[in-house]
Amino acid sequence: MSTEFPSVEPPDETVLREAEARHAVLTKPVGSLGRLEELGNWIAACQGVVPPKPFVRPRVVVFAGDHGITAQGVSAFPSEVTGQMVTNFLTGGAAVNVLAQVAGATVRVVDMAVDADTPAAVSQHKVRRSSGSIDREDALTREQCELAIAAGRGLADEEVDAGADVLVAGDMGIGNTTPAAVLIASLTGSEPVSVVGRGTGIDDQAWMRKTAAIRDALRRARLQISDPVSLLATAGGADIAAMAGFLAQAAVRKTPVVLDGVVVGAAAVVAEELAPGARAWWVAGHESAEPAHAIALGHLNLKPLLEFGMRLGEGSGAVAALPLLVSAVKVLAEMATFESAGVTNREDAPQTEKNADQTNADQTNAGLKNAGEQNVVREDATDEDATPENTVPENTAG
Repeated sequence: MSTEFPSVEPPDETVLREAEARHAVLTKPVGSLGRLEELGNWIAACQGVVPPKPFVRPRVVVFAGDHGITAQGVSAFPSEVTGQMVTNFLTGGAAVNVLAQVAGATVRVVDMAVDADTPAAVSQHKVRRSSGSIDREDALTREQCELAIAAGRGLADEEVDAGADVLVAGDMGIGNTTPAAVLIASLTGSEPVSVVGRGTGIDDQAWMRKTAAIRDALRRARLQISDPVSLLATAGGADIAAMAGFLAQAAVRKTPVVLDGVVVGAAAVVAEELAPGARAWWVAGHESAEPAHAIALGHLNLKPLLEFGMRLGEGSGAVAALPLLVSAVKVLAEMATFESAGVTNREDAPQTEKNADQTNADQTNAGLKNAGEQNVVREDATDEDATPENTVPENTAG
């Protein structure tokens, strides 16, 4: 499958305005539900209908892969944890499984580059075992990168064709915050030290090793920023490349996505390069404690729904935000209007009240005008204007 994506059409602006108009007649002051109103309007625009339809198949796809940079001591956990966590996902024991159950979502895990054998059901798209150590070699070959992007693109099509109406991309891979930081720094022009986080909870020594690895990888990555596929091959990994393809294709398929933390954020920054305009179809579920994530969200002009200090990955932060989307839809679809509830709207207030409001406003404006004129007089006054009545005599000796 080609890495060229068709033009991305934005969510329906006309429907967005219709959703805003509907919010204006619901039994509340306009804007009183804050971002919940904005979120509902965005979902309506994505779906192309007002009121928006309730979600029937929220779907989480977790992309798993190991990273060669882990051998440089940049993580608090060994690489074998990635394969073990794949098993944990499949048995429903991970945080994202629990949170997805609360949010009414289902979870799928895909092995893109786990350095272990995994069940055939999750490894059918596997590109390789682990990736190269990006501080000194490419993560992938160009061909492997293209295969990974195509896999992510195909997975988005599979999920949308199966009825998914809102998607979440999750990540699992020991060491994956290092390539994520490199990708974000390279495309945002950030310095290495500004994107280095604690990842799995590394100590100061590991933090210094991670900073050095990111610095060295960034020197190589910045030579490829004009070509997002080459950039992913140089400094990403099969899991991140697949996520980038997944996010770009979801936008092409006009399906809203809730973004997770820093690794998904890195894939999103690259996906926007692959398919300009894709970010209009995404909402940031949360802001990770990883510093590079705030940089990525700023670059994409996305404001997080939650700021809980989460940094687990897996899609957990995005899934934690899913109930907000459900609430935003329900408010716009099920809340009564002033007319249907028999509640007086501000615009329907008796004319006497409106006249009183106008009178009060006129009196206030007149008072402000008079005060302004007095200030002008005082500012124009000089010593020559003084009179005996308002002149203070000088003190004299007894």
